[in-house]
Amino acid sequence: MINDIGIIISKELKELLFQRGQGRSSTIRLVILIGVFGILLPLQNGIRALTSPAAMLFWLWIPYMLISGVTADTFAGERERHTLETLLASRLSDRSILFGKLGAVISYGWGMTIIIILVNLISVNLVFWQGYVVFYPPLLLSAILLVSLQISVFSAGLGIIVSLRSVTARAAQQTMSILMFALLIPVFLISFLPKNLLAGLYVLATNISPAQVAIGIILALFVIDAGLILYSLTQFKRAKLISD
Repeated sequence: MINDIGIIISKELKELLFQRGQGRSSTIRLVILIGVFGILLPLQNGIRALTSPAAMLFWLWIPYMLISGVTADTFAGERERHTLETLLASRLSDRSILFGKLGAVISYGWGMTIIIILVNLISVNLVFWQGYVVFYPPLLLSAILLVSLQISVFSAGLGIIVSLRSVTARAAQQTMSILMFALLIPVFLISFLPKNLLAGLYVLATNISPAQVAIGIILALFVIDAGLILYSLTQFKRAKLISD
């Protein structure tokens, strides 16, 4: 099964990078994305972009944004292009197909996130040279890499489920956009909380170490990711997909 999963991952990555995005236009979008999130935004914060624990919050959204735009095509897009029937009629098992598609979009999202992190490091050091190379603190970098991987799994699992249940890729993309907005609502609502409550939350936050926050996020995401993958396994029904 591992070999079959590798075949699907290879196929999906080739399509993600060279075919689905129509070649040059896809490359241009990736370059713009790297420029904005790897150069422009980090330079606005200077060295703090590499040393502040708050930097981890920035990297929570990058893999979701990357993956939410491509997972809609995994099943709904293939259904529209009439290639899903051929894939489902192959000798590949259900789990090979599902895990292969999951692995491809996770590799795409997390891989691009790592590239943006490297560009971030290079650009900040070039512009704000301190006489030595400034790097992320080891624990912070480990947390960023692990959490961004878990966010990649989260968005891939969520996107696969949405794509399985959507008639068209456009509908799946719209659903993912709505879900992203819904996830941002709590952030917007914070500014409307009473000042005394905000002050209490600030005191509470100052008493919690960044390590504790990171561990809490990592554990919560692990449980959510496992749940999404298990649920996607129950939703992948080859006979139903063929009949649809």
